[in-house]
This record gives sequence, structure tokens and C-alpha cells, in this order.
Amino acid sequence: MSVLDQAPAGAHAATTSPATRIREHARVRPRAVALRDKHLGVWRPWTWAHYWDQVELVGHALLARGVQPGDRVAIHSENRPEWLVADMGALAVRAASVGLYPSNPAAEVGYLLADSGAVVLVAEDQEQVDKALEVLAQGGAPALRTIVYVEPRGVRGRYEATYGQATLVSWEDFLAEGVQHRETHPGAVDALTDAARPDDLATLIYTSGTTGPPKGAMLTVANVEFAIKVLCEEGGFTSPPPGPDDLLLSYLPLSHVAERIFTTWFNAAAATQVCFAESIDTVPQDLREVQPTILFGVPRIWEKLLAGVETRLTGATRFKRLSTRYWLKRASAIAAAVEANGGEHTRATRLQYALGWLFCYRSLTERLGMRRVRHATSGAAPIAPEVLTFFSSIGVPMHEAYGMTENTAVATSAKPGRIRLGTVGEAHRGVEVRIDEQTGEILTRHAGVFAGYWGRPEATAEVLDPDGWLHTGDVGEWVDGSFLKITDRMKDIIITAGGKNISPSQIENELKASPYVKEALVVGDGRTYLTALIGIELDTVGEWAQRQRLGYSTLRDLTEKPEVVELLTTVVDDVNSRLASVEQVKVFRLLPKELDHEDGELTASQKVKRAAVVAAFDDLVESMYDGRPAAATGAQR
Repeated sequence: MSVLDQAPAGAHAATTSPATRIREHARVRPRAVALRDKHLGVWRPWTWAHYWDQVELVGHALLARGVQPGDRVAIHSENRPEWLVADMGALAVRAASVGLYPSNPAAEVGYLLADSGAVVLVAEDQEQVDKALEVLAQGGAPALRTIVYVEPRGVRGRYEATYGQATLVSWEDFLAEGVQHRETHPGAVDALTDAARPDDLATLIYTSGTTGPPKGAMLTVANVEFAIKVLCEEGGFTSPPPGPDDLLLSYLPLSHVAERIFTTWFNAAAATQVCFAESIDTVPQDLREVQPTILFGVPRIWEKLLAGVETRLTGATRFKRLSTRYWLKRASAIAAAVEANGGEHTRATRLQYALGWLFCYRSLTERLGMRRVRHATSGAAPIAPEVLTFFSSIGVPMHEAYGMTENTAVATSAKPGRIRLGTVGEAHRGVEVRIDEQTGEILTRHAGVFAGYWGRPEATAEVLDPDGWLHTGDVGEWVDGSFLKITDRMKDIIITAGGKNISPSQIENELKASPYVKEALVVGDGRTYLTALIGIELDTVGEWAQRQRLGYSTLRDLTEKPEVVELLTTVVDDVNSRLASVEQVKVFRLLPKELDHEDGELTASQKVKRAAVVAAFDDLVESMYDGRPAAATGAQR
């Protein structure tokens, strides 16, 4: 049966979805701004009417290409309006999107396309098209029929042709097919949008794959709508809830569930305005230009921004350096008092902060692009409390949130006025959270828990029990009865030779709170003491080296400097001073290179693959236990 012959709208109760929400915004606020992207240095607005028109055209083009409900449409691109248009266009015709990370190499692209069975791929530019063509040349992605490229440079004319079973077509021509299909089949997309059901597959979001091949988590329309209900409509995220006056900057990969929430689903649900960063490298400048009101970042982003403040401060004039450090010290004291008061200011702290705002905090947050932020969130991985405290102290309302792909990123968050530093807050309304008494594992249950892993019923059964409880794999504990503290991943817990259980992530986060540390990996499973592999932050350590008049040519060269080793020794010693003896890092080595996704050391979402890194630097690890000197690798003691 053709999709055009299926049951008409009204055959069942109407289902709300992000697609129906966008269509409604286009009806009630057609001229209001929905999206902004930057072209030749100028921010261009997309109205809701234009946004829905493009979504509808993509939906018609997909129908013209034979896409059926339940089919998968892959998107391989940096963040841009076309990403959302392709995503929502697929959803509008009851197909499901599959996001690929821009950094995915050809081998991973082939795996994801084949595993998902994607029939259409929207690829941003020549780089991503080349990966897909390499996959096809090797006989991969057998279901793929169409590759749509967005940027024509380097592709049009040279590559436009049919490759095996797949046809390469430009975005413009693809939309033209949508125009023609809409003329001959008016109302076809609307009919399918209205025929959506809660259990329709909305998207496949692939897990990071830190311990094996990524798995496609199936999120349904009902899952997504539950996340929208909790985070947007019930004020579970912020008060007041997100709305049309809120500006957000989209810069983290949309393949990740957290960025999808902040960019796509907040926008569809609350009519927020989304501005797309030009690239990850331009985020600091884009932040200053946009001055968003709601800001999401993973720990690495917050750590990088903090490191940048430290770098600029050390290069400032003596007066400015002394003045700023004085007010930052006052800010820390104010933050401690506010935290002790449950996250609320007293009259005294409000007055002190007002003075600090006048002399320091306003200009600092302006330069950071955070002067208008009313709610900032860190999520997707643990973060050192010191990092949260810094931003909170200068007036950026920081909140930590907890969730994962398999529960549509909905579990807990810190609520305004109810903040316990070091915890990820309290459970959202309608969310059940419990901790297994025997293992300490965190379990969640609610309507946002995923439908399972695509094509992997056995893997699904391992994490989703018959009663609907999702086994997160995270270990946690309760603080003050209702605040959840994440201690580590179950698979990462270190058991020393003495039988002590150690949570490495807490130690690693303490180390990464230093502006000089980019990565930290604590080692010690089955060993008599803990050691660490440390990756330096090249910008800040390099700037420090210049001030010390230390010449260097490469990162490896920098890590070999005794002065740099001594600098990192002070960082490790400082962290050790706050730890119990069994938790202290006794020896460390500096990594001679930056960890890289293509080298198999990081996942596409930049999570460290512990086993792969330990294996890659096995000589460094063993040298920390057999008494060998560090030689030219950089080491302590």
C-alpha cells in the first residue's frame, strides 16, 4: 500500500509531535524568528513560516523518493538549519532520523548506515559525501538509495551521478522535487503528520560506543513528547519555562540527545530562537554576538571556557589582574554563602554581588557571551564542582543535569533554589529513580525510557527489565534524601590489589578542574596504587611556557620539559591533598599527543575509550609500576 493511500487524518486521536508543533508555530506566528544562521558574517533569520515550508518540502521530496513510514533518514552534517529541516521533514512523513557525527570516519559511517538501514543520507559537503561514496564503493550501506548534498562546492558536476544503487542529488534539486510532489499531491505530508502515533520511531540515536560498537537507541514520538512535557511545559528545566524570548546557541553535535533537546525539541515545543554557531572553533565569538539566555555545555566546554579566562587573566595588566582576582575571590565567598542558603541570595550576598557586578562580573560575563544567561546547564558527563562554582560565582546560574540517551536524557536536574553542589539534583516530576541496594546502580523508570536498541533484543534485555526499569550502568548515592550523586560508571570502578573500590571519575574531574589539564585517566585496577595518564591543555600550558621563556616546537616537546612536569606535579599534589591516601595518584605520565577520535582513543562524542587508551600507551602505564624512569615521556617521581 502506498503511503498516500493510508488511513486519513482523524482515523485515530491526533498525536502531538515536534512536527505538528512546528506547523502550529508557522500558523500562529508565521513572521516570528525561529532560527538564525550566519552567512558571510551576517546572522540570517528564518521565520516559522519559512521553517515549516522547508520541512514540508523535504517531506514531499522524501515521499517522491519512495520513503515509507518507519524508514530511516541519516543526517551527516555540522549544526545548521538544514539539519533540523531534514530531521523534522523525516518525522513529518513518519520516518525516523539517524544522526551521524561530523567527525565519523568512513568506516564508522559505513557501520552506522548499514546498521540503521538508512535509505536516504543528507550529507553536508564534499568531505561527508566522499565518506559515503567510499562506503558504497566497498559494497556497504545496501539500503541506501539517495545521497543529498547541501553544499555544492567540490561536489556538483564532479560527483553528481548514480553510484551503484544510490543517486547523488543537490539540496536545491531535492527541494525542487518536493515542490513538484506538493503540487501533484497536496496535503500528503499533512496527512502523514496527522496520522502519527505515539509509538512511531522518531529517531535512532547511537550510543557513544566506549566499550563496543555503538547501538541505536530507539526513541519514539511518545518518548520525545514526554521529555518536552517534563522539561518545557511543566517547568522541570527552568522557571519560567523556555519561551519565544529565549535565545539558544546550537554548537554541540546534534547526533547527541542532549543537544537535540536544547536545539530541536525546545525550539519545537516552546518557540525558542536557535542560533547556529559557524563552527566549534568560533563558539567564543558566537557566544559574545548572540548572548544566549539558555546555554547548555558538556564539562569539556565549561572547562575550556574557564581555562580561557585563566589564560587571559595571566596576560592582563598588573592592576587588572589584581582587581579581577580580588573580585573573583569575593565571588567564591558569595557563592559559598548562596550554596549554604540552598541556592538563594540573602540581602547581604545580593549587595556584595551588586558591587562585584559593577566592577568585574558584568564585563567578564559580557566577554564570555553569558551576560544574559538565565539558565546554564552542564550534562552528559560528570563535572568538577569547582568549575560549576566559578561560573555560578560570577552570575551565570549553573545547574547540573543527569540523563542518558536511553531515557531521552530525562532523569534529574538541579532546581533553582534547591542546589546541592556535587550532586545532579533531584528527580523530575513523573520520573522514578532508585538505587539498587546490592550494586549501587542507578535505575530510572518513566514514559521517556526508550523502546530498545535497534535490532538488538538481547542488549535491550540487559538494560531494560520486565518492570520497565532502565539499568543506567551508573553508580550513585543519595545526598540529603532526595539529591542524587553520581559516583562513577559501574564498568569504570577500580578495585585495587588491596580490595579497595575507587571511583576514578571523581579524581579525574578534580584534575581536569585545572586549566592546565585537558584529559586525565586514572589507572590502578588490580594494582597496589593509583597512577594517571594526563593530557595537557596545549593553549594554557603553552602560554605558561612562553611566560617562563621556555621554547618548544610540538606538544610532545612541551610535555618533555622538566618545568612542565613540575607544573603538573603541583596540580596533582593539590588534588592529592584533598583525597584519602588510597585515592591519591602516586605517579603520573604526560601523554605525548592529544587523544583523537580517528586513532580510536575517543568516541565521536569525545568520551575517552579507557581500554583503548591504556592499550595504546601501555609502555607509559607499565613504567609507572615497574620503577622505570619516565625518560622523555614526562612524569612525576
